[in-house]
Amino acid sequence: MEETRICGTCLAHPPAFDRTLAAVNYAFPIDALLHSFKYRTNLALAPVLADLLLAQIDKAVLPDFIIPMPLHAVRLRERGFNQAMEISRQISKKSDIPLLPTLCRRVRDTASQTGLPWKEREKNIRNAFDCEGNLDGKRIAIVDDVMTTGATLNELARVLRKCGAVHISAWVVARTLPGTP
Repeated sequence: MEETRICGTCLAHPPAFDRTLAAVNYAFPIDALLHSFKYRTNLALAPVLADLLLAQIDKAVLPDFIIPMPLHAVRLRERGFNQAMEISRQISKKSDIPLLPTLCRRVRDTASQTGLPWKEREKNIRNAFDCEGNLDGKRIAIVDDVMTTGATLNELARVLRKCGAVHISAWVVARTLPGTP
């Protein structure tokens, strides 16, 4: 997905992360693959999804650490796995970028962002994360499966900034572009 776009919202209110890297647009057939991975426990797709992201990564500008998007304990028990963690493990293994799987926690069990109007998502995710650790001067890549509004990624990035991270990239397999239904 070799395209650079900055939406009007991002220009008016820059996010806490510096860059977004999305492998593909969130459309058929990737939406079906991600649904199978996430809701049907098709974990064999994790390496494939990681490879899609790895193909887009600029090897000259690698982060110091990868942080998978945390799931709340309730959602983790329901699903049985964290999809972002599974993708992150594969990326870390194939790129030798260290993974920090426990640095951040989701401390609030929020409503699913999927069912919320775009304008409600930022409010829903506010104060949902806690990160403990010193990231002074570090470059971080947050890994997640899908980015729609960026509210969840922005909230985690905001918390990582408080821990000292100087550059934060959002690495997502698929992105819903503004104006896409």
